[in-house]
Amino acid sequence: MTDLKALYKEEIVPKLKEHFKYSNVMQVPKIEKVTINMGLGEAIHNGKLIDSAVLEIASITGQQPVITRAKKSIAAFKLREGMPIGCMVTLRREKMWDFLTKLVNISLPRVRDFRGVSGKAFDGHGNYTLGIKEQIIFPEIDYDKIDKIKGLNITVVTSANSDEEGKELLKLLGMPFRN
Repeated sequence: MTDLKALYKEEIVPKLKEHFKYSNVMQVPKIEKVTINMGLGEAIHNGKLIDSAVLEIASITGQQPVITRAKKSIAAFKLREGMPIGCMVTLRREKMWDFLTKLVNISLPRVRDFRGVSGKAFDGHGNYTLGIKEQIIFPEIDYDKIDKIKGLNITVVTSANSDEEGKELLKLLGMPFRN
């Protein structure tokens, strides 16, 4: 397993600097944070889902997640303002690099019928969002102990100014794009 932080500093920064013709090393895009979010609409009916989601995200990331709560009441969904409906964690610095290394090298190759991630999920500012359908692709999750397959969203926030710069940064870090 390669250390992505060292790879970024030693190889990726010079490549990006040459490719986009930056005059200063501070112009080179970098990864600022990674946010992992698990939304659980079913938690309205089953409160134990939130507890298991918190434990799973904590074991995946090594950091305690924050429980997200509903901002508005929606009668059709039997949802009241303030009810817990998910959990999220924001990773920075070493934990962010460790998580990205694990995601690219271990977890994504474990996805069934994996052909790469979509290259179109950028937001226009170089940030990338990836949806994962099953949390069991992470090696920390014990398949026998999970009660329900849950999906999660991973957002990689970069300092890139455009999608092209952000995609090139992630491609050089080893993100397996299919297109």
